[in-house]
Amino acid sequence: MGLKIVVLAKQVPDTRNVGKDAMKADGTVNRAALPAIFNPEDLNALEQALRMKDRYPGTEVTILTMGPGRAADIIREGLYRGADNGYLLTDRAFAGSDTLATSYAISCAIKKMTKCDLIIAGRQAIDGDTAQVGPQVAEKLGLPQVTYAEEVLSADKKKIVIKRRLERGVETVEMPLPGVITVNASAPDCRPRNAKLLMKYKHAQTITERQAETEDYIDLTADRPYLNIEEWSVNDIETDTNWLGLSGSPTKVKKIENVVFQAKEAKRLTPADEEIDELMKDLIANHTIG
Repeated sequence: MGLKIVVLAKQVPDTRNVGKDAMKADGTVNRAALPAIFNPEDLNALEQALRMKDRYPGTEVTILTMGPGRAADIIREGLYRGADNGYLLTDRAFAGSDTLATSYAISCAIKKMTKCDLIIAGRQAIDGDTAQVGPQVAEKLGLPQVTYAEEVLSADKKKIVIKRRLERGVETVEMPLPGVITVNASAPDCRPRNAKLLMKYKHAQTITERQAETEDYIDLTADRPYLNIEEWSVNDIETDTNWLGLSGSPTKVKKIENVVFQAKEAKRLTPADEEIDELMKDLIANHTIG
């Protein structure tokens, strides 16, 4: 019972290293000024896809990402961990896309793929925290969706059973396939790189990367097609450019502020009952608790 699974992944700026040059004047992220990483919750999503691949022989896992040329790095990262192939959506026309334009481009790319039983994405990206792209893709494709997924419990060709982690408990839900799920950070962490897969895919590249290395590049994909990372432009996925980039993005950043956290007054307490009692009275008095 092999399934065709597409994992939506994003290369994001490492928000642990945000500096003064993190944003451009137009309100978009200055990605060139920040180190780039695999979006954490997309790694949780990838792990769920790989567990299904382990469980159901014949399952194929494809990474789909949109971004500049260097975003191919996270496709390679996915290949090292067990994914089968990947597609990079890259074009200047995609630059500045908000969630609406991004989900439009991704949905067009998925339509171009021959078959897709399940789309898995992380709940949200750390550079936007919107949690919108996964559900928007589902709406554009007319597919059912389950959000806040923590674990895929079982699946067959017609349905999938999912455990959801919500604020006040856990739900077990059933969804018909094909469909879309978004995965929480509470889901199991992604497995590490596999040494054999690292050796197999270390030369995997897009056509642009191969041509950039040298004018007389050697195309290794002739004998080893698995080393080719597909690269799709706006024309390849047959989109309307009016729905892409800044012009196709209704979300506008009106103002950016640099917030500097200041140290506040601190109290040191001993384990004495009197001090703890006094602290509780203070917390109740200022309505922190109670």
